[in-house]
Amino acid sequence: QKFDSDPERRFAVILENDPDVQKWCRPNKSDLHIYHTPNEQYEPDFVVEATHCKYLCEPKRADQINSEEVQAKAKAAATWCAHATEHAAASGGKPWKYLLIPHDAIAEQMTLKGLEGECASFGRAQ
Repeated sequence: QKFDSDPERRFAVILENDPDVQKWCRPNKSDLHIYHTPNEQYEPDFVVEATHCKYLCEPKRADQINSEEVQAKAKAAATWCAHATEHAAASGGKPWKYLLIPHDAIAEQMTLKGLEGECASFGRAQ
């Protein structure tokens, strides 16, 4: 798998080593239809299925987390997850969550659930 950054690679190591993670992938633009503007599509870095939940995950440099563009994408992804969760609830599926993960919170010995808690404590989990 190719990664755009070392934090993305470290996040993949977390996913590979976490027994709660059932599968993960790096989606293509045509896999998800999430728009943060009427004409601009957003492609999260990872889609993850764990035993209790499904996730859209976006590792991002910590100094970019609060930028207008990143926040617009995060809002669009969180909205997508809310709709996907509604559909999943109606069909017996798992809920969806969006995780915007600061690069400096990623350490290879973590679990996805632990990282989710770390992100939530900073208000970055949706």
